[in-house]
Amino acid sequence: MQIVVIGGGAAGFFGAIACAEANPQAQVTLIEASRKPLAKVLISGGGRCNVTHACFTPEELVQNYPRGGKALRGAFTRFQPLDTVAWFAAHGVNLKTEADGRMFPITDRSETIVECLIKAAFNAGLELSIGTPVISVNRKNEGFEVIFKSGETKYCDRIILATGSSLIGYKIARELGHHIETPVPSLFTFNIADPKLRTLAGISVNPVNLRLSIADKKPLQQTGPLLITHWGISGPAVLKLSAWGARILHENRYQCKLYINWLPNLPQEEVRQRLLAVKQEWGKKAIALHRGVDLPHRLWQYLISRISITTEDRWAEISNKTLNQLVQEISQGEYLINGKGVFKEEFVTCGGVNIKEVNFKTMESKLVPGLYFAGEILDIDGITGGFNFQSAWTTAYLAGKSMTQTSNS
Repeated sequence: MQIVVIGGGAAGFFGAIACAEANPQAQVTLIEASRKPLAKVLISGGGRCNVTHACFTPEELVQNYPRGGKALRGAFTRFQPLDTVAWFAAHGVNLKTEADGRMFPITDRSETIVECLIKAAFNAGLELSIGTPVISVNRKNEGFEVIFKSGETKYCDRIILATGSSLIGYKIARELGHHIETPVPSLFTFNIADPKLRTLAGISVNPVNLRLSIADKKPLQQTGPLLITHWGISGPAVLKLSAWGARILHENRYQCKLYINWLPNLPQEEVRQRLLAVKQEWGKKAIALHRGVDLPHRLWQYLISRISITTEDRWAEISNKTLNQLVQEISQGEYLINGKGVFKEEFVTCGGVNIKEVNFKTMESKLVPGLYFAGEILDIDGITGGFNFQSAWTTAYLAGKSMTQTSNS
């Protein structure tokens, strides 16, 4: 049986290896357009490669996928992070778990993962064709005709599309009859045009609560660490919010109101009482120097300046109205997002092949027998932390294992 896998990234390699290891008689060819397969793996996780996440129950795991979680629920009962850890261990690579649950190779080098996949591909007898762009795929009899940019063609019985968020992958899927959900960016930072805020670059606060407010839409919230940057804000809470709000933010051209609660563990009334206590005890002291709540000093000075409290103003001098404004500023300060930044370690897209058109037991197309999908070409995306790699490993493994079975279940 002739198998072609288009796309030499994480999903393409994993699917091709799974297929070849399960079916030694099959001739598996892995085709990559660029001269550097696994390039994205190499630079992921800051060059360390965040392989997966230490979340070992499918019910919990799926909660980290803004899109595709429901479809992945069953898939994760067949191949989940424990299986990923075991697969890499069996292929000579041990993983370690960090405090936040992210899992990396113990070498802390993404090259370890790349070398492992290339070696496994070689050992499984894969034919690797790099620097070979595909321009289209046609249905031919019971199989497929793959047409290369060079003008050459190749016939195969089954095919895995694992082209990531590339336009050519979407084009091929669309021409074969699939619907593509419009791709838009996911996992990005927020631009906030406030020069004073930007002077605080480098300050982090953990936790904060972020709430996106867009007319006629249910508010979206995330709680977690926040980092102030030279362009606005970043950090896990922002990245998670950008993932869950990817479509809404895109529709609104990345212009919307964001409310920040800098002390989410304190009820608003508790914040007020603490400020009142400072006012009573330190009435003659400068507000800028005596804050009464646990916030970085420079951030405190920024927050009071937003309601026009100067560095000379004393606690005894402020009115109840100003005190209420300060409570409001701490608990639900309003900021305007006016664009998205980049998050260098991730290249995640929301959108892709409509997952209702794919059988998640086998990853085979419901529309085109013999066509399989794996990885980011699907309308699936996870938050940061190893979840996108895990959906790639899972979908690729299932596709590779099931594609030489005779019945198209």
